[in-house]
Amino acid sequence: RQSGRRYNLFLKRRLRIDKRHQSKDSIFFRDGVRRIDFVLSYVDDLNKEWEKKLERRKEFESNLQKAGLELETEDKKESEDGKIYFVKIHAPWEVLITYAEVLNIKVPIKENDIPSMVENPLDCMLAPLRLPEKVMHPEPDYFTAPFSKDKQELYLINDESTFFSPSMRNRIVNYILTRCPYGTEEGKKKFGIKRLLNNGTYSAAYPLHDCQYWKKANDPNCDNERYTLYMEWARFLRFYKEQPLDLIRKYYGEKIGIYFAWLGFYTEMLFLAAVVGLICFLYGLFTMDENMSSKEICDPAIGGEIIMCPLCDRECEYWRLNTTCQSSEYSHLFDNVATLFFAIFMGIWVTLFLEFWKRRQARLKYEWDLVDFEEEQQQLQLRPEYEAKCTQKKKNPVTQEMEPYLPVTSQAVRFCISGTTVLFWVSLIIASMIAVIVYRLAVYAAFASLMENTQTLQPISGLLTPQLATSVTASCLNFVIIMILNFLYEKIAIWITDMEIPRTHMEYENRLTMKMFLFQFVNYYSSCFYVAFFKGKFVGYPGAYTYMFNRWRNEECDPAGCLIELTTQLTIVMAGKQIWGNIQEAIVPWICNWWGRRKARNNPENLYSRWEQDHDLQIFGALGLFYEYLEMVIQFGFITLFVASFPLAPLLALMNNILEIRVDSWKLTTQYRRPVAAKAHSIGVWQEILNGMAILSVVTNAFIVAFTSDMIPRLVYYYAYSENEDSPMSGYINNSLSVFQISDFPDRNKPKLNPENFVICRYRDYRYPPDHERKYLHTMQFWHILAAKLAFIIIMEHVVFIVKFFVAWMIPDVPADVKAKIKREKYLTQKILHEYELEKLKERLCQGDKRATEKEFIATEGRMELSRAM
Repeated sequence: RQSGRRYNLFLKRRLRIDKRHQSKDSIFFRDGVRRIDFVLSYVDDLNKEWEKKLERRKEFESNLQKAGLELETEDKKESEDGKIYFVKIHAPWEVLITYAEVLNIKVPIKENDIPSMVENPLDCMLAPLRLPEKVMHPEPDYFTAPFSKDKQELYLINDESTFFSPSMRNRIVNYILTRCPYGTEEGKKKFGIKRLLNNGTYSAAYPLHDCQYWKKANDPNCDNERYTLYMEWARFLRFYKEQPLDLIRKYYGEKIGIYFAWLGFYTEMLFLAAVVGLICFLYGLFTMDENMSSKEICDPAIGGEIIMCPLCDRECEYWRLNTTCQSSEYSHLFDNVATLFFAIFMGIWVTLFLEFWKRRQARLKYEWDLVDFEEEQQQLQLRPEYEAKCTQKKKNPVTQEMEPYLPVTSQAVRFCISGTTVLFWVSLIIASMIAVIVYRLAVYAAFASLMENTQTLQPISGLLTPQLATSVTASCLNFVIIMILNFLYEKIAIWITDMEIPRTHMEYENRLTMKMFLFQFVNYYSSCFYVAFFKGKFVGYPGAYTYMFNRWRNEECDPAGCLIELTTQLTIVMAGKQIWGNIQEAIVPWICNWWGRRKARNNPENLYSRWEQDHDLQIFGALGLFYEYLEMVIQFGFITLFVASFPLAPLLALMNNILEIRVDSWKLTTQYRRPVAAKAHSIGVWQEILNGMAILSVVTNAFIVAFTSDMIPRLVYYYAYSENEDSPMSGYINNSLSVFQISDFPDRNKPKLNPENFVICRYRDYRYPPDHERKYLHTMQFWHILAAKLAFIIIMEHVVFIVKFFVAWMIPDVPADVKAKIKREKYLTQKILHEYELEKLKERLCQGDKRATEKEFIATEGRMELSRAM
């Protein structure tokens, strides 16, 4: 019986091969002529909803055919698993030209005759980084004009089947699919493929890749652009090569193209910041031996004789300052004069990055025919969900047509629910951060006791201090909490944005962006803000410590400062996020696809069709790019907001982004279905977010240098309190530590043990000694340092802001040559259109058309003359 089944299966497959001599790895209908522009799939499951789904599909497909689309269905017997039906869609020429006019698609009218830019003398040096010209510029440069059905003779239509690129074709078909009705349910008109996907009528809807990524297609009519992208762009070994942006735009559309252009430009600009940051780090490394503070801490005669007050109540013991020798040496790597220079440099760098990006974006807008692109034509179209959910209608004052709208009362209620939800989740983040702070306060004593009493930890006790151990474990715990909250909030943010029912696609993206960014900003940066601006600032002094919830004593900074802890926190969160992000983006989709294709891998190629291959890939959803931008903008915050504490942050970001470009390109080319092409002329609301972070970064870095690093106290000591002219910084450590008399400890704070009978202990502050009349009050030096810190913040902010605004004013947003080209193209395009109209008018006059009057002819010629004059 089993052998009989195998024989039947063999005959079935044999019949399928004989039925169609050509391979099913094709992007054409069975006739080999009509191109497949879109594919719908569904499973014919016999459940309660089966009849309803069948009725919806019949109605929907009938309406698609009425709209002019041509369909061809592959029976489930033809599929690899014998369960899935595939509906292939082809848009004929008449449909394409109709909707090209509706969508205002620009098409070529004449080859561009504007000479290219003057050759760069460095081109020969950059040759190893270049890609072949055919890859970089797959199409000639044309003057373009919006398509009009009435002027088809005007356009360069050599072949109707290839005039509209596959990305244009799938965009047009998707436009029809999202608006095609499929019936009336519960008295409401239902339409759109998205709703049909949500209710399970169809299981997938996607355009096809043009070939397999690892080899060219057998069909000579195939462009093999996916293969070219994989070979020249998506492989990591090509990391040093430029990106084929024109080919990316042609294959995936302008929206994805502009993302990769921005990511590539950001990575190029990071190279300069990484080099300067590395130099600042090396300066700290080479001057470690010259650091007087760490020398004094490590000196047995100075640091070994200074007895420090316990860092926790009762359980902790007195300790010698030289136990923090190694951590004080390492803190000099990041807390030195170069830190100040790098903070100012990054304030200017971020302005240069944003201004030069505007120029790069303006050039892309010209090259990609987006100069006159009206966002309203694409992004401001009503969302199908809005049209479906809003039953009330009112007259549009512009179009004078009735359109759906959401009442103000309903909007207010939805915004209140949305705002309350966002505030709740932000409060949850703050609560989790407080929990981590409590963890830090609670476990410090345990780490101190463990390291003192465990002999195996004695060799590393100099490097792994209780402060560092607490900081590292708290940072790791904080990172885990961040990841969990992120996962949960993503679902909530999408749900509440859907609940608001935004009117347009742009509104939807902007609202979701602001919700997600606000949450991510608080989630990722709150712990860094705590270490930078709160830890060690509200400690009190021995005998009068401040407590959180009247129970846990507030944390103190290391005697060498809190900057090294901020560096640790930043490194763990930033590096952990980047590693986890790359695992999510690359490994997870690969495993999912491997698991989904494990059966099909044993089948002959001519049984595993192109639409089935793409069906088994992952979905690059409408929010796919949103997450990519969000990831990079959060990284941008790490390298700008806290860069004064970690000059190597731009280098880490640079290495990550070199990998990120190839990971994103690899997964998009090999692991995901082809996304529907979409237009975009900028990075959208992210530009404003980056501008806001650039301004905030100046403030945060000024405060980090002033309050978190030890630079200002050292400078005040150097210029105002040093008594040694030969070595001005000697004695700084002793000067920065105040004296406390142990007998003044209240019972709550007093350590249980004092085996060496110490009389005094030292603590980090500027207070009068116990024998002074102003016992334990702040000294004048404290107020001098505070005044110097505030003065530094004001001066640094004003200097950097003045330079930033001057640089932004000096650099025009649009390059002069691009402005000239835009004007030239507009003039030539108008001239061509006017000449075309004049020729048509002449033909009408010659044919004796009475409507074509002499006055009309003169007016048309006059308009041409006016255009030339302008």
